Amino acid sequence: MSDSPARHLALQGASNFRDLGGYATLDGRTTRWRHIFRSNHLGQLTAADIEIVRALGVKSAFDFRGVEERAAGACVINEIAVHSLPIEPTVVASLRAELARGALTGPVALELMRESYRNYVRHNTNSFRMLFGHLLEDRAPLVIHCTAGKDRTGFASALILHALGVPDDVIAEDYLLTNRHYRRDTSSVSDLPDDVLDAIGSVNASYLAAAFDAVSRDYGDVETYLRDGLKLGAAERTALKERYLQA
Repeated sequence: MSDSPARHLALQGASNFRDLGGYATLDGRTTRWRHIFRSNHLGQLTAADIEIVRALGVKSAFDFRGVEERAAGACVINEIAVHSLPIEPTVVASLRAELARGALTGPVALELMRESYRNYVRHNTNSFRMLFGHLLEDRAPLVIHCTAGKDRTGFASALILHALGVPDDVIAEDYLLTNRHYRRDTSSVSDLPDDVLDAIGSVNASYLAAAFDAVSRDYGDVETYLRDGLKLGAAERTALKERYLQA
């Protein structure tokens, strides 16, 4: 709709800052605009960016970055309460191990990315569970982010949209918007081959599929994962929808 707010906010210091509002759900409602944002990290926002984010009224940030990542780019908006939900990055170390063995190729990088998504389910479910606890307690507007806002944040956003009843195809479209908006920073990995940089610097439908394959293997289906893994019972799901959906 032409009168809907902009989904992507073109910030200078955060290229992947997007709104999860405006998505129709299976029960005929719509996710609320200007309540939940997803982004890359907030450590390089310009003065103009800061004014834009302040005007949105963002009160809380939920940060999936690991210890070193957080130290390298702390949120520059002092009044935002930052909650750390750490998931330590593993892909670059795995890539360098393969490079040292002489075995690093584009397909290997793709599979390492898929494996990192499976590990979100196997090893990091607690961080996503804590996120939903905050979503039920903290006041919106709020922002969810990691470093690039594409992988840890991408899976978290997909879980939120699932919990709110957004169809799978729409969730996939939202996930892939990263490839349109994210400006890659390859300065720390510029020695890696181009096809490897493509694999780690973008999102791929197979990555998200790998995470949900792990959900299916470990929990049976997404609904059971939401209930048993993320502790979202019927009351919590209802409360989540009341807060983040509109008629």
